[in-house]
Amino acid sequence: MATTATIKEYTFTWEGTDRKGTRIKGVSVGASESMIKTALRRQGINPTRVRRKSSLFGSGKKRIKSADISVFSRQLATMTAAGVPLVQALEIIGRGHANPSMSEMVLAIKTGIEGGSSLAESLSKFPRHFDDLYVNLVDAGERSGTLETLLDKIATYKEKTESIKRKVRKALTYPTVVLIVAFIVTGILLYFVVPEFRNLFVGFGADLPAFTKAVIGLSDFIRDRWWVVMALLIGGWLGLSEAYKRSPELRRFMDRVLLKVPAIGDIVYKAAVARYARTLSTMFAAGVPLVEALESVAKAAGNIVFKEAILQMREQVATGQQLQLTMQQTGLFPPMATQMVAIGEESGSLDAMCAKVAEFYEEEVDLKVDNLSTLLEPMIMIILGVLVGSLVVAMYLPIFKLGEAI
Repeated sequence: MATTATIKEYTFTWEGTDRKGTRIKGVSVGASESMIKTALRRQGINPTRVRRKSSLFGSGKKRIKSADISVFSRQLATMTAAGVPLVQALEIIGRGHANPSMSEMVLAIKTGIEGGSSLAESLSKFPRHFDDLYVNLVDAGERSGTLETLLDKIATYKEKTESIKRKVRKALTYPTVVLIVAFIVTGILLYFVVPEFRNLFVGFGADLPAFTKAVIGLSDFIRDRWWVVMALLIGGWLGLSEAYKRSPELRRFMDRVLLKVPAIGDIVYKAAVARYARTLSTMFAAGVPLVEALESVAKAAGNIVFKEAILQMREQVATGQQLQLTMQQTGLFPPMATQMVAIGEESGSLDAMCAKVAEFYEEEVDLKVDNLSTLLEPMIMIILGVLVGSLVVAMYLPIFKLGEAI
């Protein structure tokens, strides 16, 4: 097993003829061209051309999004529930997908199954899009003979988590976009409008107010060194993004701060609780042991604060403690969620209770996002008023003084 895990695999496109002489083509994943040809011949296909692709997601192609995986999960669950064979279902999904990258990946998964691999093994070759949680659930379904049921649960889980992600993005996008537009407008005023006023003030022959001098100085700096400002903004953003990916300490700090941001922090917090409950419900319903399930739940937490708390809970559960007690000890989960989990443990219906917790907090997130724009509008108007109003006041102060002198 260790040797197999170290083999690097690539994506190949191939053309050939089947036993009836019909020309066919497809996509396969393997370690070498010879292995692809051998696998095709075992399937009764005579390969006439096999070519390795430089990348499964080459330039000019749309990247695969998490929403594509969600739709794929629902399509596969629907087709298998309708009695369509797995290989045929993958063929239909792959051939009919609008995204070429997604189509190639699905057809590569199909080829892997035709070559004797399980669905879980074929999915695991694409860890960027099918994480351990997804693969483990599929593997549990295949081992227990309940793949159709598990695929439906996976599809529901992906749809719910995607819905939560969209709502959180909506909550964060609106104020971010408005503030970016406000700073762009301010930059335009400083670059184009303020210099015109400066030229007007030159003819006054009077000393300008300190506030006006400061704004004119800022305008001159932006006009003369705009490239420095752009470099600092872009470099700062890229540097922060890279540091966030590489530094657990920075991620912990920023995720903790995000949870405490007024209005938005409450949405992020409840979304994390909903994701925790939804993931745990899905894993437990699939028959995955609690300790193993918590490890997958931690990876899907989406927030390093919750991830570390769940991993700590996993260690305590492994020693025999009840789940609801470990949740209380973290001080991170709301009392309602803890009590529902306690009831689930006592009644033997932990998956159902976690599903109810997830539904409750998903509805809470939905409501909070709908109300967010109403809450943020006054704050955004104040920021816009301060930015633009300050420039207007700075430019008109000398004119007011001139009027008083006359």
